[in-house]
Amino acid sequence: MGNIVAIVGRPNVGKSTLFNRLTESRDAIVDEFSGVTRDRHYGKAEWRGKEFSVIDTGGYVHGSDDIFEEEIRKQVLLAIDEADVILFVVDTTTGVTDLDEQVADLLRRTPKPVLVVANKVDNFERIAETAVFYSFGLGDDVFPICSLSGAGTGELLDKLSTLLEDKPLGIDSTLPKIAIVGRPNVGKSSITNAFLGEERNIVTPIAGTTRDAIYTRYKSFGFDFYLIDTAGLRKKSKVHDNLEFYSVLRSVRTIESSDVCILMIDATEGFESQDMNIFNLIKKNHKGCVIVVNKWDLIEKDHKTAEQYKEIIQKKIAPFSDVPIIFTSVPEKQRIFKALETAIQVYENRKRRIPTHELNEFILPIIEETPPPSIKGKYVKIKYATQLQIAYPAFVFFCNLPQYIKEPYKRFLENKIRANYNFSGVPIEIFFRQK
Repeated sequence: MGNIVAIVGRPNVGKSTLFNRLTESRDAIVDEFSGVTRDRHYGKAEWRGKEFSVIDTGGYVHGSDDIFEEEIRKQVLLAIDEADVILFVVDTTTGVTDLDEQVADLLRRTPKPVLVVANKVDNFERIAETAVFYSFGLGDDVFPICSLSGAGTGELLDKLSTLLEDKPLGIDSTLPKIAIVGRPNVGKSSITNAFLGEERNIVTPIAGTTRDAIYTRYKSFGFDFYLIDTAGLRKKSKVHDNLEFYSVLRSVRTIESSDVCILMIDATEGFESQDMNIFNLIKKNHKGCVIVVNKWDLIEKDHKTAEQYKEIIQKKIAPFSDVPIIFTSVPEKQRIFKALETAIQVYENRKRRIPTHELNEFILPIIEETPPPSIKGKYVKIKYATQLQIAYPAFVFFCNLPQYIKEPYKRFLENKIRANYNFSGVPIEIFFRQK
């Protein structure tokens, strides 16, 4: 399981700039195609060989100043709950404010490591001004940085990487790990119980009663895999939290530790923006995905309803619309095993490896027939392709002018590969490199 680092602090201290600084170099590589709705609050970072996820809590505060304090308080509590390390960002140019004091007060009560980051230190005189932040009594150090220029972030990251633990997963890593994710109240625990045939998770109709990833080994009906469920009860007081932020934070850990995600949505509510956020997280982490439309028994239907519903979802998740969609009703036990079988199939698809000679025999004639469009009279010649030896399907095409290949052609190649090989439910990456 990866480590989660949360960035907290009052507004306008530069949390997002620090977030961008930590995740940018990676994001630039990962999201090299345009048109990806970036989740501005969640990203991956890496330092000295340690990978971690960064969450910027600030992006979730909406509302006027009087709501601010309450919202910030909730976010700090959430970060304390969910993160492994907390970065508390303050602004050197303003010194300590009342709001900073309130945040520090909450942070002093957590046993988790907190690093105080004094931002906007853009000259030497300012370093002396960071001394006032020792008054918080949080740790032995204050880290002066300028998140705009990146000055000082190296020392901060060095310290941070010493606090990140390598968390061993005491489970058999050769078995598929299937996670059930989705917004609160769509029926995640109910479906888990239906699979396991026992009330392992307490099912209550209060949103947000589940917590922490639990691995349950499932062996029956010829299946053998781990079901990851975020289990345990959540305190009722937390239910009114910013649910969008909460469900993203909750999902991050579950998605990262899985191979395939069953994304559950509520048939009566449709595919909402929050479902899209979770779908994007699955895609960004290159995990397999099966969409399960639950509570299908509550929908008025004729023979076309399911097809129409499917089309609406596929339009929303395009261009990655090669995703199995299954309609279930947990109380009626309708098609819930179909959901499992499909998830296992997607797991197999994600592991699929195409030998280089076979891939080239298939794809090179297609490229010859439909080459990439020429740009400014320059012709792109693709010599050969190969699949990378990594956990998810990624292909490299070697050519003379990789910089001239645009997004539509990438999609064209991806669609051809999908049409010939079963990669249903799995995001595919395509790269072009100089021969």
